Amino acid sequence: MNRRLAILVSGKGRSLENLAELCASGELDAELALVISNRPDAYALERADRLGIPSLVIDAEREMSPEVFSEATFSAAEEADCSLAVLAGFLRFLPIPTPWEGRVLNIHPSLLPAFGGKGYYGERVHQAVLDRGVQYTGCTVHYVDNVYDNGPIAIQRLVEVDPNDTVESLAARVFEQEKRALPEAIRAHYDQST
Repeated sequence: MNRRLAILVSGKGRSLENLAELCASGELDAELALVISNRPDAYALERADRLGIPSLVIDAEREMSPEVFSEATFSAAEEADCSLAVLAGFLRFLPIPTPWEGRVLNIHPSLLPAFGGKGYYGERVHQAVLDRGVQYTGCTVHYVDNVYDNGPIAIQRLVEVDPNDTVESLAARVFEQEKRALPEAIRAHYDQST
C-alpha cells in the first residue's frame, strides 16, 4: 500500500506543517500528496504552496450538498493516488463513502467523547474545557464515520489542565500533544494495513 496522504484543512495548517517536517526528516514514512480545503482564504493553502504540495479548494461557495462535496473530495484524493485522508483542522461535515471507511483520520483537541460534536472546534473546545472545570483534557485521533467526532479512537494523549490556564495556554499544550498523536496514528494505520 502506498503512503500518500490527502490532508484536509480549513484553517492555519499547523498540523500540515508539522507532518511535512516529519516526512522531510524521515520520522514519518509518508508523502503529503494533496492538500484539500473548503476555504480559499485558509492559510494552510499558503503553507502547502511554500512546501510544494499540490492543493485544491472545493466548493468555497458552499453550494454543494454534503454528499456531492464528499464525492468531489474523495475523487480528488483518488486521482492523487492517496491511500489515507487526514482531517487536520477541517471544519465541514464530510460523509465517508464506503471505499474510504477506515481510511480517514481526524485530529480533535479534546479527549473524545468529551467536548466533541457539531460546533466544538478550535478555541471553542478549550473554552468549554475551562468553563467546565475539568482536570484533564488532551487530544484524540479517531477514524471518521458519518457522525461528528465519532468513530473508533486510534490514539489519545492526555494534558493536565492548570488552574491558571487561559484558552491560549491550554491550546498550546494540547497542540504539542497533537503534534505527536497525529503522526503516531498515521504510522499505526499503515502498520496495521501491512
